[in-house]
Order: sequence, then C-alpha cells, then structure tokens
Amino acid sequence: MLRRVRGYLLPRKDPAPAASKQLESEGYTLLEGVFTAQEVAALGSQLHSVYDSYPADGRAGDRREAAEDEDFRYQMFNRSALAQRAIAHPAILEVIEPLLGEDCHVIANTCWRNPPRHQSGHGGGFWHIDAGPHIPRDPAIPWDDRIPYPVFAIGAHIFVEDCDLNSGPTGVIPGSHKSGSPPPPEQYDDVELDYQGRKVVPLPASAGDVCLFVSDAWHRRLPTRQGDRGRFFLQAHYGRRDIAQRVLSTSETNQISAQALARARSDRERTLLGLHPNMFYDG
Repeated sequence: MLRRVRGYLLPRKDPAPAASKQLESEGYTLLEGVFTAQEVAALGSQLHSVYDSYPADGRAGDRREAAEDEDFRYQMFNRSALAQRAIAHPAILEVIEPLLGEDCHVIANTCWRNPPRHQSGHGGGFWHIDAGPHIPRDPAIPWDDRIPYPVFAIGAHIFVEDCDLNSGPTGVIPGSHKSGSPPPPEQYDDVELDYQGRKVVPLPASAGDVCLFVSDAWHRRLPTRQGDRGRFFLQAHYGRRDIAQRVLSTSETNQISAQALARARSDRERTLLGLHPNMFYDG
C-alpha cells in the first residue's frame, strides 16, 4: 500500500480496506451492490443512448470484424455524464487509491455491450494481461514477499446487467499478477491454465456490482454456455499518475507540432514522439 506525499509515493501506514488487500495479494476483488437499481437503470439508459448517438469508433482496424466492433464505445466519460459519475464512485476510489495513489487517473473508459455470441474474435476472450507486465522477470527468480507487489493499473467492470456463468464472465487466476510474465502463449485458450497450482476464479456479477482486477493479472472472458444473455458493463482502467492516458488515440491527442511531425520519417521516430498504434486500453 502507498500514498502520495509532497509528490512522492511512500509506504502507506494508515489502514486500507480489505478489498484493497485482496487486490494486492490476489489480483482481483468484487465489490457487491455499489450502485442501486435506480442508478443502474439510469446509467444503462444513458449508455444505450451513446450507442445510438455515436457510431463505432473503428479503433481496431482490421483486427476485429465490423459487427464485433459495434460492441464497443470509447471515451465514455466524455460522452455520458453518468459514466463520468460512476467511475468516480467513492466505493471504487477508496479501494484503488491505496494501491495507485490518491492522484491516480482514468487511463481508459470503454463501454462493452456484447450480444449473445457463440464465438468472439476479441482478444479479451483469451488469456491476456492489460499491457505490461510492469515488472518483467525470469520465472526462476521468485518475488520476495517482504516487498508488496507493486500495482500500476487496475481495471474495473461496472455491471449494468447481471452476468452469470452462462454469459462468460471474466475469469482471473489468483496471484498471477505477481508472475512477472504474460500467460504462456501455448495455453492462451486453455481454461485449465494455472499459476503455481492455482486455477481460474470466475467472477459472475449482478447489476450494480463492480469487479476490480490488477492489469498484470492473467484474465479472460470465460467461454459462454447455453443460456448466454450477453454482457453489458462500463469499463474503466485506473493508472498511477505516471501512466499515460489512452482515452483517445494518440493520433487524436498528442503534444506534437505540425513541424515536428513532418520531420518524423520512420515509424520509430513517430513512436518516439508519442504516436503509438492502438492496442491495450485504447483499441
């Protein structure tokens, strides 16, 4: 646990919520009943209106079918006042701030409205981590548990509709955020994947619940079953102050003058200036 003092991150001495401790040790936690039924209904109505008012962003390029691209809308706090209010809920902030600092910020804010679908081409349907790992290391070198494992980014799913086991909830492998590595590629679709003997924990949720997971944790959408009703949730990723925002693509928001851009001749020169292809968080 940590806190920001005079610009510096220092070890936290004040007590932290049990959910913060579970996030730090296990890589995930579930906050039940954060939003009332009335709040969920109002949020859901406004999120649906965003889909009606804004076309699909098309950020995935040729990596995703057009029909599946329709599932997503980005920069949601710019498009919905209730989405902006939801991601600032005190029940969420009190859990993540002891891990990220009181000045953490939203680095991505995407809505997911997945209809029932037998197969998904989106990468979230396979084992992955959300960027990183932030501290890569040789698996043969164990982490010294005297040092709390640092957390750099946390994902949140704010559920607008119930998501039961049939609908393919998110599954997380406990402790995998401490692995210092991405999931093994040869097991990217293996639901029996484990980390140090610990297997996946499904995270079904009810409307109004919030699922939180460390970005380095091995996670995926679990396979759907008969009776799949789809998924509908507002996603927010929170990062330390030092982590760049990906709410908009870097092609849309950057700090590059027209003259500097014209002088950049190669892809590497463009990424050096901050123009990155869409991928984690923004794609």
